[in-house]
Amino acid sequence: MSNTGDTNPPADDDIEVVEVVTGGVDEQGDVVVDDLVAAVDSEGNILATDETIAVETPDGTVVIDETISVLGEDGKLHAVEEDITVVEADDEDDA
Repeated sequence: MSNTGDTNPPADDDIEVVEVVTGGVDEQGDVVVDDLVAAVDSEGNILATDETIAVETPDGTVVIDETISVLGEDGKLHAVEEDITVVEADDEDDA
């Protein structure tokens, strides 16, 4: 990929990492946590994101969905990696 024009990649000190974590319980009783980390340049443009959504169902099953996105030449974020992990609840009693 070539760099044309007068734009230069931002220096490392021009990039800030911002993290926002939200959580709650949905209508089905699932506990949902959304952790979004974004790399932002000095002009406020989002360069990349790493979003992890974790859901725990009432029966103890956990689903974790992580998506990493980067800014494309078209000015939009594009997912470059997605990983979904499901951990089924243990049905055995520990009695």
